[in-house]
Amino acid sequence: MNNDKFEFTAEEREECLAILEKLKTTIGDSLKSDDEEKIREHIQKGIDNHQIQRDVFNLNPVLHALQTAEIAVDEIGLKRDGVLAILLYQSVVSDFTTLDEINEKFGESVAHIIRGLCRIHDLYKRNPIIESENFRNLLISFSEDMRVILIMIADRVNVMRQIRDTEAVEAKHQVSEEASYLYAPLAHKLGLYKLKSELEDLSLKYLEHDAYYMIKDKLNATKAARDAYIKSFIEPIQTKLENAGLKFHMKGRTKSIHSIWQKMKKQKCGFEGIYDLFAIRIILDSPVEKEKMQCWQVYSIITDMYQPNPKRLRDWLSVPKSNGYESLHITVLGPQNKWVEVQIRTERMDEVAEHGLAAHWRYKGIKSEGGIDDWLANIRSALENNDDLQLMDQFKMDLYEDEVYVFTPKGDLLKMPKGATILDLAYRIHSNIGNTCVGGKINGKVCNMRETLHSGDQVEIMTQSNQTPKRDWLNYVTTSKAKSKIRLAIKETQAKEGLYAKELLERRFKNKKIEAEESIMFRLIKRLGYKEVSDFYKDISDEKLDPNEVIEKYVEERDRELKLDAPKEAKSAETFQFENPDEEILKGNDDVLVIDQNLKGIDFQLAQCCHPIYGDPVFGFVTVSGGIKIHRKDCPNAPELRKRFGYRIVKARWSGKGVSKYAITLRIIGNDDIGIVSNITNVIAKEETLTMRSINIDSHDGLFSGNVVVLIDDASKSQQLIKKLRTIKGVKQVTRL
Repeated sequence: MNNDKFEFTAEEREECLAILEKLKTTIGDSLKSDDEEKIREHIQKGIDNHQIQRDVFNLNPVLHALQTAEIAVDEIGLKRDGVLAILLYQSVVSDFTTLDEINEKFGESVAHIIRGLCRIHDLYKRNPIIESENFRNLLISFSEDMRVILIMIADRVNVMRQIRDTEAVEAKHQVSEEASYLYAPLAHKLGLYKLKSELEDLSLKYLEHDAYYMIKDKLNATKAARDAYIKSFIEPIQTKLENAGLKFHMKGRTKSIHSIWQKMKKQKCGFEGIYDLFAIRIILDSPVEKEKMQCWQVYSIITDMYQPNPKRLRDWLSVPKSNGYESLHITVLGPQNKWVEVQIRTERMDEVAEHGLAAHWRYKGIKSEGGIDDWLANIRSALENNDDLQLMDQFKMDLYEDEVYVFTPKGDLLKMPKGATILDLAYRIHSNIGNTCVGGKINGKVCNMRETLHSGDQVEIMTQSNQTPKRDWLNYVTTSKAKSKIRLAIKETQAKEGLYAKELLERRFKNKKIEAEESIMFRLIKRLGYKEVSDFYKDISDEKLDPNEVIEKYVEERDRELKLDAPKEAKSAETFQFENPDEEILKGNDDVLVIDQNLKGIDFQLAQCCHPIYGDPVFGFVTVSGGIKIHRKDCPNAPELRKRFGYRIVKARWSGKGVSKYAITLRIIGNDDIGIVSNITNVIAKEETLTMRSINIDSHDGLFSGNVVVLIDDASKSQQLIKKLRTIKGVKQVTRL
């Protein structure tokens, strides 16, 4: 633990006191008389015990919590319990205090919210990338108390505001990526459009700096012309509305920088190609009973003046969005033949649009914590009415817009994606049921395993103990769970057969008193035309390949290689080249790499962009075809993959021993001395488990530089090799490409 006492700067102390006063004014009537004193004591105790420290961005945690609370109160409408949970949460995570103590001092409601925040914190520790399956867990955690998700959104907005000048670049990128693909869509779903736009703009600013400032500068440059156009468009409307006796105000709203950038990418055009850069908003001061009538009256006046585009009419007056959004959107042809979007709404509707569902209660003037329960029920209902996980467009690959509900013979209700078959349901129930499935009965009628399910069906699965999964089963299922289990079952069968064949071959080698060397065997397998070692052993187990013939070819391969080991003359590095075209990267047994938990058995390939090898820290990326590509964590493409496709990232790890050979390229730079090449090749030759594939070196002005490609089975061995090469006299630098 850091023993330096935590200190406030003068500016931080001043800002803390100002926010505290503001919070007391805003939510003072929901606070208990001793709340403030208890909070001050709690924070002071944390400072005195060195429990409060600055975070990775060097932010003051006390000030940060107060800023988050200010956002939660002003933008979302949280009251006492939410604010206290924000201020106390960090001390529970840091083990400075317990939930029981919070419960005793501040009440069950505060402790309940903090419990939810702690659960999310633990989930993050286990899995920093929010994958689609864990996103489901996230929502389950939220559902207990929706204030948890609202606090997380407020906190992320606050973090994004504070980290503009931070030196922690990697952490800044991570929080910005999550703001873009997780928190902004959540804010949108809850109707917090203002916070959603801010999260999107700030993440664009930090992740695509040049694009952000290009659009910002161009918006500034065209502001005068835009303002003049808005004025010319508004003036005649204003006169007509005033003559109709309506109370209102109007404003022109420019699109957010993020939405302009998305439109530029979607339409593949420059800034100048985006025509609808702004919308006009007409906000009526209307009594509740006349809201709809007056909005349609404004619609009528405007469409009499300007030609409307009927395809672009959006009526959220008659049927509001599930998150409470109400408005009437029309697009009309304005002066200079430019299309202009006009949004018509009342003051109450505008408040809801800016602040989400919270505004319903703020607008009615409900100041007590009691009104929160009804409001939270509304939020929960809004989420539930949108098919649970339909919060993000990015997840459409794994999530289904439509679902079917089927019954088991016992009457249990199971939810399946639309298009699912009997075989999908069998694997949904249990792997063994799926592996031994031969068909089923739908509503009492016998059907084959390919039969599609429909809502309301009663389905019974039929099995046989001697049934085993076949490769063509992959064509009969639609769910990723069933596909991965089928692949896993097939691979386990192949692995057993391969193990039997391998043991058979090893016995034959022993009988002939020949010691099989793994590297020579790999080359032989490749010469025989096999891309995968498992296919070679499968042919032996299927008796398509004679073990005795394999041994004869192995002896030939071994003898041929021994003749190539004659000593070579020492020479300068100048234009030295050695190529061994017969060597290639050989993939090992399918069980070398284990992809975490449910994804075991999915086909994978090693990415060509970063050439991961056994022992490298890696992650998996789900491709469009359903296979997985394995990338190094420091792959140059990793940040883009995480930012754009975070939901398709899966954790990966190496399992067992590295029995494969992977090609790695080492860049070597140094002084050109006679014998330098020999020294380099001798070091590599002494490593029993290494094979040099090629070496290309050029020499200029007494310096040489070049690439050496070696076949290796473990990342740790690559580090050992690099250390040894660096000790060679004259070698200045060795790096892995």
